[in-house]
Amino acid sequence: MRRPRLRPPRLPRTRRGQRRAVQAVMAGCVLALLPATWMWTVTGDRLRTTADVPRTEVAVVFGAGLWRGEPSPYLAHRLDAAAELYRAGRIEVVLVTGDNSREDYDEPDAMRAYLTRRGVPDARIVSDYAGFDTWDSCARARRIFGVDEAVLISQGFHIRRAVALCEEAGVRSYGVGVAEPHDTTWYYGGAREVLAAGKALLDAVLEPDPRFLGPREPGVDRALAAADG
Repeated sequence: MRRPRLRPPRLPRTRRGQRRAVQAVMAGCVLALLPATWMWTVTGDRLRTTADVPRTEVAVVFGAGLWRGEPSPYLAHRLDAAAELYRAGRIEVVLVTGDNSREDYDEPDAMRAYLTRRGVPDARIVSDYAGFDTWDSCARARRIFGVDEAVLISQGFHIRRAVALCEEAGVRSYGVGVAEPHDTTWYYGGAREVLAAGKALLDAVLEPDPRFLGPREPGVDRALAAADG
């Protein structure tokens, strides 16, 4: 039995049809660029380095995976930046937010242990165990932990999305993007951001509740009180 031959799509033959095809392509390009344009507009001059970020009480470190129970290299670099900011007196408390959806996978506790080994006191670290994505982490930082201003720490390809979403969630934010070599993981992360930007814009517009919300938690307030004491 012979397979039917697939014919390539035909281009419109009339000028009117061609014009509509071009307009459709242009509209698609505009829609594809809209999320990235929104992120760049919202973040503006909010990106900093560990050397010039304003002194802020709270830093938020987003989870980035574990390897055999320890922070992945990308996550370790985020935590190294947080420890550096703490030692420099630019932050007082670190809110670590990540995935703890399974008993055998606990990003926040691994992040806490890593920070304490690098000189950040345990009392200055607060854990958010339901930071399943960037929007959830930002919304919970504001609604559950009462954070209204923070330094956000992530990789450069992710930091604008983090700042844009936290700003939309009500957290005045400064972003510190950790530099990384342009390896396979870096290129994968950058490509992933193209798709993630679209979801981020929808989250900013719709402002959905995080997957888990729950009651207000006093962890950040207590950690700041310990810092003042």
